[in-house]
Amino acid sequence: MAKPSGPQPQIGEFPIDTGTCELEPDPYSTNGWVLRINGVPSSHIDLDDPLRLDFEYMRWIASLVDARFPATDRLRALHLGGGACSLARRFAASHPQARQVVVELDGRLAELVRAWFDLPRAPLMRLRVGEARAVTESLSEGSRDLVIRDVFAGAVTPAPLTTREFTRAVKRVLGPDGVYVVNCGDSPDLAMARREAATIGGEFGHTAIIADPAMLKGRRYGNVIIAGSDAPLGAAPGLARELLGGGVPAQLWQDERVRTFAAGAQVITD
Repeated sequence: MAKPSGPQPQIGEFPIDTGTCELEPDPYSTNGWVLRINGVPSSHIDLDDPLRLDFEYMRWIASLVDARFPATDRLRALHLGGGACSLARRFAASHPQARQVVVELDGRLAELVRAWFDLPRAPLMRLRVGEARAVTESLSEGSRDLVIRDVFAGAVTPAPLTTREFTRAVKRVLGPDGVYVVNCGDSPDLAMARREAATIGGEFGHTAIIADPAMLKGRRYGNVIIAGSDAPLGAAPGLARELLGGGVPAQLWQDERVRTFAAGAQVITD
């Protein structure tokens, strides 16, 4: 009997190099899947629609990127943190000329994700097994337009990926108008978001923050998207309106407000 072609998701829990992952069907879509890593929801994939992003913070990142890079651009993107490669798969659909590298620490997880989902193949997208900082520091100067950091060990980003020294390594890899975007998970006191904003703002001329109002008012744990660039960020017409109109409305803070938010926070160093 011929072996089935195409992606073959498998329901269940599987051992990976860093613990376990679990794949379960999305009860609200016919061909959607949720990937959990060590019990924490990590990614969502809709095999019928690569443009669909179920996690709101990923939609916010996509909106920011779309506002900066036209769909016709040959976008050179580096994703630090793989999971199910949801954002890379989305940009492959929205920016057909994009060339992307996804860095995933867990080699076994990378193998499973390749088998389960219809990920673009090289040169459109390469899935590279490695540690995010080491890979970033090995790349050529000015070789990327976009770097997205979405790396977590449990609920926390590993400290070496938050520092001034690492941010400088990212900036070296970016082209002159490149954009660095991080997903910062934080508690209601927003202490880490302030420090990350101070760190990124210390290396880039322009910054932006996207998060939902409750998060920015210190009412819950959640995600704060922080971006840095040497070109203006977040000023595209309609971006703020688009973010407010989503399933989870989000606020967009541009550079002046971000720097006020980060004032007095200690820059993170090695």
